[in-house]
Amino acid sequence: MTRILIVEDDPDVATALRVLLTRAGYEVVAAADGREGLRRLFADGPDLMILDIGLPGLDGWQVLERTRDMTDLPVLLLTARGAESDRVRGLRAGADDYLPKPFGNDELLARVEALLRRAAPARWAGAAHDDALRLVPERRAALWHGEEVRLSDIEYRLLQLLVRNRGRVVTTDQLLDQVWDDPQGIGRDRVKFAVLRLRRKLQQAVVGGAEWDPIEAVRGMGYRYRGEAGA
Repeated sequence: MTRILIVEDDPDVATALRVLLTRAGYEVVAAADGREGLRRLFADGPDLMILDIGLPGLDGWQVLERTRDMTDLPVLLLTARGAESDRVRGLRAGADDYLPKPFGNDELLARVEALLRRAAPARWAGAAHDDALRLVPERRAALWHGEEVRLSDIEYRLLQLLVRNRGRVVTTDQLLDQVWDDPQGIGRDRVKFAVLRLRRKLQQAVVGGAEWDPIEAVRGMGYRYRGEAGA
C-alpha cells in the first residue's frame, strides 16, 4: 500500500488529511513537528510527504532541506502563505508541488495522485555507497571502511553530492551552489578547505590512516569522488 507522511502541527488539519487519504486507500503516518517528521521519514520510508511550512521547532523549510539530503521522494508543500515568492522558494528548495491553504479535498487528492504517478521509486541517500563508504543520513555521518565518521552539515552535503556524481567532476561553482547555496561565492577557498577537512576525517577514521584518497582534485575544474581503489 502506498504510504504518505503528513507533517502538520494543526491537529484539525492533520486529522482531516488522515481521514481523506485513508478513505482514498493510502496508508498514512503523521508527525506534529519538524523533528518528529524527520524521524518518521527515515523510520517509515514513505512514498510521498505532505509538509506544512509553519511548523514549531524545525520549520518546513528546514525539514525540506534535510529531506532532500536523504531522499528524492515527492514532497507536496502546504502553507497559509500564498505569495509567489514563497511558492518559488519552495520549488527551488526541492518541493515537487505547492498547495496554499485553504484547499479543496479533490484538488489535494488530484495533486497527490499526479505526484505519485510521475514519481519513480524514491532513492535514499543511505543507498549511495560502495564497498568502502556508506552514508548515514539520520546521523549526518558516514561509514568509511566500517568506521563511523561524524560530519558537519556542510561536510555531509559535500560528500553526498560527490558520491551521487561518482566518477564525474563536480565543479567548484556547482559545489558552492548546491552545498552552500551561494553560487557567487564570497570565497572559493571555502570549497578547498572543506574538502581538505573531509579528506582528513576519512583518513583518520582508519587505524594507521587510509592511503587511498577517494576524493580527487581535478585542477582548474573541481572534485570527483572515485571510491575505493579498484572499486
